[in-house]
Amino acid sequence: MTSGRPFLSFSRRGLAAGALATLLPFTLPALAQQPEPLALVATEQLLEDPGAPVILTPNADLPFDQAFANLPDPSLDPAIPGHAVDLSTIEPPQISTSLGNGVASYYGRRFHGRTTASGEAFDMNAYTAAHKTLPFGSMVRVTNPRNGRSVVVRVNDRGPYVRGREIDLSRAAAEELGIVRAGHGEVELELLS
Repeated sequence: MTSGRPFLSFSRRGLAAGALATLLPFTLPALAQQPEPLALVATEQLLEDPGAPVILTPNADLPFDQAFANLPDPSLDPAIPGHAVDLSTIEPPQISTSLGNGVASYYGRRFHGRTTASGEAFDMNAYTAAHKTLPFGSMVRVTNPRNGRSVVVRVNDRGPYVRGREIDLSRAAAEELGIVRAGHGEVELELLS
């Protein structure tokens, strides 16, 4: 090597440890002080493009606990951030399935406090709904195409039992959609996963 750096081979590919030290998150002394051969092998990509990121894979010849034993402690390297991503703050994308159009009606004060088919007490101020076949707990987006308003409701009851009606909404959901005055209205339904 003409750069004046000591030449240390890395695996069978004969890569210079000095060159790798600039690309890997640990230093040349850490490579030289390994008590046993590195358990990770660099990919062929580094041979073709020295500027490309180094991709390391576990050595398949070693047991699982030893394959990662030679990795340096990331908490000791100032270049590596000392925090992790909190997965509980990431919301997965909602995937919706169209259930088509139908007529929505609502029920309110007369049924408030009564037991629903799921066993819950009906709350006319909650965003819930009754549906004939959807499982309890299903989340449904109901949209009023006349005014563009939509609301997400949770199925916790069975119904409606009036012919030609697709879903029965709580009074709060019906107010949000603007169908209380008419008592019912044409809506679009989407099942959310």
